[in-house]
Amino acid sequence: MSLFTHVLACLFGIGSWVAINGMWVELPLIVPSIPEGWHLPSYLTIIIQMANIGPLFITLMHRFRPGVLDERPVIYTIVTVGVVATFLLAFLWNRTLTFGGGEHSAALLSLSFLLSVVDCTSSVTFLPFMMRLQPRYLTTYFIGEGLSGLVPALVALIQGVGVVHCKNASANVNFSMGNSSWGFDGELQAHYQPANFSMGNSSWGFDGELQAHYQPANFSAQGFFLFLSAMMMVCLGAFLLLNFHPAVAREHKSKGYIDDSQRVEKIDISQSPNSETPEQRPMLDFPEGLVIKRRSSFGKGTCSRIELVFIFVVLAWVNALTNAVLPSVQSYSCLPYGNQAYHLAATLSSVANPVACFIAMFVPIRSLVLMGVLAVTGTGFGAYIMAMAALSPCPLLINHDLGAALIVITWVIFVLTLSYVKVIIGVILRDEGHSALVWCGAVVQLGSMLGALSMFPLVSVYRLFQSGDPCNTKCPK
Repeated sequence: MSLFTHVLACLFGIGSWVAINGMWVELPLIVPSIPEGWHLPSYLTIIIQMANIGPLFITLMHRFRPGVLDERPVIYTIVTVGVVATFLLAFLWNRTLTFGGGEHSAALLSLSFLLSVVDCTSSVTFLPFMMRLQPRYLTTYFIGEGLSGLVPALVALIQGVGVVHCKNASANVNFSMGNSSWGFDGELQAHYQPANFSMGNSSWGFDGELQAHYQPANFSAQGFFLFLSAMMMVCLGAFLLLNFHPAVAREHKSKGYIDDSQRVEKIDISQSPNSETPEQRPMLDFPEGLVIKRRSSFGKGTCSRIELVFIFVVLAWVNALTNAVLPSVQSYSCLPYGNQAYHLAATLSSVANPVACFIAMFVPIRSLVLMGVLAVTGTGFGAYIMAMAALSPCPLLINHDLGAALIVITWVIFVLTLSYVKVIIGVILRDEGHSALVWCGAVVQLGSMLGALSMFPLVSVYRLFQSGDPCNTKCPK
């Protein structure tokens, strides 16, 4: 029964970000058929930041009306909206309306906003709900959250999105990675930026060299969106079972589960009979008569204020790097080393996320020192990735296999270390209580938003990065 609950927690976690992650990996297939073209990634970036109104509302409710908002009805609502929105997207994604002097994909943009609200709000509702289960299931949830990026990527790989065949070019072919003007023999063209931003306007002209040909997809975008809808239904089913299945009920932390806001104050009369300000302690966590000195007014007070500030700063920094800053330059850092290096880095780094969570399940270290060391280590690997992206299309060791191997290994270690840091923080804040996990989700969204807003002008406005060629790894003359 414990394994059954682990599986449900994992499936529940997959539903957290599977819809938006699926949107990004499907961009190469849907962009050629919509009027927005490759401006769509920029639109999606803004839409996702606007969707943070959902987490903001939930966080403010917990702050000013503690104990009033139950996350379970909210989860039912947002997951149901996710199921309906992805289902409608399968049939309406390429429908357009004429307004404002031009054609626009009104249905695609509107449904993308709904899905963004669903996924962003999951950060501040799914985690607090996991407080109702035993602590060991939180790590399983993080594994599912990591799989929410890997699963749609694998399905897109089966679909054939972004698969390149390099062929000899007999004529001068010019193409742009950032515009919607794509035309290689009528085939679908793949965009090598499935993260948060468009690629820019760098172009190449190859005469007698290898030319990238993008193979048609094995099944349509409609089928992919129906798959996303099915995944959201699986998430909803897992949530229902986590709430009502008798076997899972035995795995609940306790029948006396209470919110942090519902704690009662108790006093040890034998130790402080004349105290006017009784110390608080959580119900059901400590023996009767024991007074726990609170180190801060946040959560259960087991962490000091300085430690909490450190934890939340690291959490915001790590999520800014992993969710926005480095994904926005992944193609710039990898494509100069060749198409194979790019796909290996993208695939293996997606695998590294759930692997890190799986490791944390057996090695759940709560050390703040280790957390800081891993955060600095991951940031160092991220700095190497950013440096290679800045040097694109001529990064270090471009003509050596060592260069390709280094960029792939760097991406894997970067994701592995920082994903483990996020799990460590989740475990620590879970011990702090329900409200701590609410703020954990809010800081995750805040860090991701700041990272996205900082990189958006650098990548899409000022175009400081130049893309490499997927088929020709040498620097252009």
